Amino acid sequence: MEDTRCGGGSLFAPEKLRGELRLNESMQRHCSWKAGGSVNRFYIPADLTDLQNFIRQQDGREELYIIGLGSNLLVRDGGVSGTVVLTHSALSGIEIQSSLDGDVISVEVGVAAPKLARFAARHDFEGAEFLAGIPGTVGGALAMNAGCYGSDTWTHVLDVTTVDRSGNLHIRQPQDFDIAYRHVAHSASFESTPTNISQLLPLDEWFVSGRFQFRKGDGKQSSEKIKELLKRRIASQPLQQPNAGSVFRNPEGDFAARLIESCGLKGFNVGQAQVSTRHANFIVNLGQASASNIENLLNIVESRVLEQTGVSLQREVRIIGKESA
Repeated sequence: MEDTRCGGGSLFAPEKLRGELRLNESMQRHCSWKAGGSVNRFYIPADLTDLQNFIRQQDGREELYIIGLGSNLLVRDGGVSGTVVLTHSALSGIEIQSSLDGDVISVEVGVAAPKLARFAARHDFEGAEFLAGIPGTVGGALAMNAGCYGSDTWTHVLDVTTVDRSGNLHIRQPQDFDIAYRHVAHSASFESTPTNISQLLPLDEWFVSGRFQFRKGDGKQSSEKIKELLKRRIASQPLQQPNAGSVFRNPEGDFAARLIESCGLKGFNVGQAQVSTRHANFIVNLGQASASNIENLLNIVESRVLEQTGVSLQREVRIIGKESA
């Protein structure tokens, strides 16, 4: 098959890009930990079409990362030599659509998960309330099957749309993926060498939108449930300090926070990175933490828990970039 990407002997005539390109952009501004290095090129697309055109014009061998709120991401202090694309301000569409399965919510991946929860409640859907407790975008929720309070994202997915390295769109079904607790990967029927942080999809694909099914119900009751869930979150999580949400998956039948606390690590710090004194499965930036402080603390927590409990914790946070020279 002939390469249709720019720079590869292509026949593709590039369209003028309408987004914003920044060079040597600090990723501290775009990650909720407020730490880490810079990226060579940082692009904010104008919309989905502009994103497609941008991807078409990239060298397919270059690192390409697509992020939302950066709430599950650590960029090492040495930075990223490739390109990061920010979807949060660009892919922000959300609407009700009619389908053979009834009314569904179609939402682009840059929409914050709590916004989807509130939108569902306003339109008298129930079952989306848990999304209000996820501190990221719909794209991140899809990529890791995010969940809380007994629910998870892919339980409600009808289908998703992805974009590939050639800028083409594809509609994928849930059965096209291996989906488990905090895990989404391409099906074994696909071959892939992924270069993106947020999802392991066939043929270097990234989520750009999804259609969600929720049961019809009492929107006011749903809104009240969202308020209660947010109160619980505020009371139990260190939301006033930079953090990346839960850093480890809960082992089956147990809680990562309980294991970490049982090892005496609550409040333990490396430099300005600290295991939260409020919730042991959170690592917070006390003010001037470096990415290496945070990564070293992650490593210490993993090794200490394994040594003292025999449990190997699995990370939820994604780490990219180079260590400082």
